Amino acid sequence: MITEQLNFSGRVAIVTGGGTGIGYATALQLARLGAYVVVASRTADELEKAAAAIAQESGGKCIAVPTDVKNEQSCINLVQKTMDTFGKIDILINNAGGTRMGPLENIPTRGWDSIYDLNVKSAYICTREAGKHMIAQKSGAIVNISSTSGIGGVKGGAHYASAKAALQMFTTVTAAEWGRFNIRANCVASGMIASPRAAAAWDAAGLDQAEMGANIPLRRPGTPDEIANMIVFFASDAASYITGQTIAVHGGPSLGGIKLD
Repeated sequence: MITEQLNFSGRVAIVTGGGTGIGYATALQLARLGAYVVVASRTADELEKAAAAIAQESGGKCIAVPTDVKNEQSCINLVQKTMDTFGKIDILINNAGGTRMGPLENIPTRGWDSIYDLNVKSAYICTREAGKHMIAQKSGAIVNISSTSGIGGVKGGAHYASAKAALQMFTTVTAAEWGRFNIRANCVASGMIASPRAAAAWDAAGLDQAEMGANIPLRRPGTPDEIANMIVFFASDAASYITGQTIAVHGGPSLGGIKLD
């Protein structure tokens, strides 16, 4: 039975990067819990298939809006299309993100800017545009998807780690400024997640998931659904007094010290 606090019936949610991985898992969970869902990503064919699958599996309504979140007008169009279709926006999941790793001395300015545009600027624009409607209705929930790289850093990802750290601070300030409008903003810092694309990339590179998870206390990478669980909680009424927080979903802390069996 769906508890009242996890009942999203009649609510409208936008999920960027909603065609695959964590975004898809989140959109599907929200739709199953009664939300009307708008999924956005660049690849139109893939996105349409994802929206159709979500609608079929959930029995709810899910529409695809092809969107390049690095393009300001595209983000504005996403929000406007959602308003034109549903008349309101209750939930925004800023999930789109990613990186290409490389040593700091080799990162070109264009590459640095591209990672910031994808991971920070996109969330700012979508938040600003959706926020106009949330402020008018005096309610809303925003969840930004960061990475544990934004907490502890990662060698080879100076641009990515700093962008994700910026996203976490953007979450804090959004929550502080917009709490007076009954808008909550929280952030999920994702650890190593075996999404279909990530798993395929690991396999292609000859990487073993068991070995990759050896330093994680739970001894494995996570799944998209395990991140989606936290995202959905933050978006729900069960988190009605939680805002401005970043929580790491990463299988536990990796610590130095003595070797344990």
